[in-house]
Amino acid sequence: MKKILKFLAILLPWFISGILFRSDTIFYKGLNKPSFAPPSIVFPIVWTILYILIAFSLYLIYKDNDLKDTKEFNKTLLINYFSNQIFSFLFFTLKSPFLALIDTFIVLISSLFLYYEAKEINKTSARLLIPYILWNIFATILIVAIFFMNL
Repeated sequence: MKKILKFLAILLPWFISGILFRSDTIFYKGLNKPSFAPPSIVFPIVWTILYILIAFSLYLIYKDNDLKDTKEFNKTLLINYFSNQIFSFLFFTLKSPFLALIDTFIVLISSLFLYYEAKEINKTSARLLIPYILWNIFATILIVAIFFMNL
């Protein structure tokens, strides 16, 4: 039971932005989007799966390591977490594809560093971050296309 509660404590904060900053579907539908843009329903499904994988990755790192031993990883995680969380605010609340584009680059770069640093600590943990990186590559391409198509 303690392990489940620890996992949930790691998982739940990843959903904060979805609660605080609702997706403005009218705004999103009104944007010009590339042909490869998935339907809106895909995003919450993919992000839920990714957040579970991220949480499990973090669980593996923190279950066997002291926070002092993961200092660099923690810094990168905080950058990644906050930039990931702020996307919905920038895109849907401020309605700024430009700021969302910059933020998406930060999420992608920090997710690559997160993978690298996780790999130094726990290889299985790092592997769990690969789908997150792949989605971030796709999301970066998508937001670049949306930005330029809506200039």
